[in-house]
Amino acid sequence: MIRKYRTFIYAVALAICLNGCAGSINESAGTVPSDSFSDSAEASPEISPGTTLETKEEEATETSIENSTGFQDRQDARPEDETVPADSDNDSISIVMVGDILLHDGINKTCRLEDGSYDYSGIFKNVRDEIQAADIAIVNQEVIIGGKELGVTGYPSFNGPFEIADELAATGFDVVCHANNHVYDRGETGLVNCITYWEENHPNIMIVGISDSQRDDNTYIIEEKGIKVAVLNYTYGTNGVNLKHGERYSVNKLDKDRVINDLKKAEEEADFTIVCPHWGIEYDLVPSAEQREWAGIFLENGADLVIGAHPHVIQPVEWMEDQVNGRKMLIYYSLGNFVNWTAGQGQHIGYRVVGGMARVRVSHDDRGQVTISDHDVEALVTQLNKSRDELTVYRLIDYDERLVQSNEILKKDSCFSKDYCIDLCDQVWGDEWH
Repeated sequence: MIRKYRTFIYAVALAICLNGCAGSINESAGTVPSDSFSDSAEASPEISPGTTLETKEEEATETSIENSTGFQDRQDARPEDETVPADSDNDSISIVMVGDILLHDGINKTCRLEDGSYDYSGIFKNVRDEIQAADIAIVNQEVIIGGKELGVTGYPSFNGPFEIADELAATGFDVVCHANNHVYDRGETGLVNCITYWEENHPNIMIVGISDSQRDDNTYIIEEKGIKVAVLNYTYGTNGVNLKHGERYSVNKLDKDRVINDLKKAEEEADFTIVCPHWGIEYDLVPSAEQREWAGIFLENGADLVIGAHPHVIQPVEWMEDQVNGRKMLIYYSLGNFVNWTAGQGQHIGYRVVGGMARVRVSHDDRGQVTISDHDVEALVTQLNKSRDELTVYRLIDYDERLVQSNEILKKDSCFSKDYCIDLCDQVWGDEWH
């Protein structure tokens, strides 16, 4: 990993019909007002199109992966010669991002050691090499990291121990997104503890989405191989909880004027801009009208790449083009969960253990502009197991039926299988992951 340089810029920076185990994508999505975003992290098994429901929280074998800074086609079998060679251009950089780190009670209980500490290392062991190989690795940390003193809890009011921050750092993540609807689950104290721990223990990691308001809200820039990349992170809301005006710490929200201002600053200072919005409707496999509206705002104001979170299921990957100037922007509407232990039960609940790793390469084009030269999405599966050694995340390509039979998700969705996961990825991502 090349050393990171961080610059602060001052700125107030399907519908789906779920019938049977297969399901089908509805090509259209209705308009969704901003206040209709769900504030929950769970839903009941029967989900109507465009509707978010709530439920209560309940309570493997390690596999090696082939690593490369180049990208690989995703098929059920992977020939040895399938690897695409890494770009030889010295100023080309690779960017990866994974979805939600959602620490439900089942995960915390499994990862708790006898002495009261926590060990989350097994969760990341099968993808750690690929994350470390990337020039810039980003993760959506769904749970505020307030430390054990505030109580380690899952849904509906999350709080993680500091060990998860240590593990994200050890795994090789360079940027951690913290703007989400659970960011105020422990109030200002949770924010203070979280930011302070990152600053004092892992100062080289870029924390985005939450900030010290005395410093003002910031756009963050990370530099690799001479390419400056701005990373912006916002949330639609905070579950109806807001800190009083003048409180020291704050979270970045999707406010149009503020987002446009941040994007303009990023355009002035960076070569490439990534926006990581916390948006959409939970458990819908297609983006809402409001997601598409925001995507248009991002494109119009200079964003190059959008990677979203919050729906807790995967959503499509697509290009959006500005018809006026021909600019293009790549959008990963949702990467789903990286790790979670859902309490839901019934058909399609297994969708929640299928996630994605966005993989993007950027380089200078013939005009000297920094653009996306390659991209794909890697399918991932959470292996739920009450053994700490076997609670982990696999690449779908390395997953097999033996692992399926030991996955706790089978107790919640009897349709779950490797083919189930493949069909979902085909349905949502199409050729993007092949």
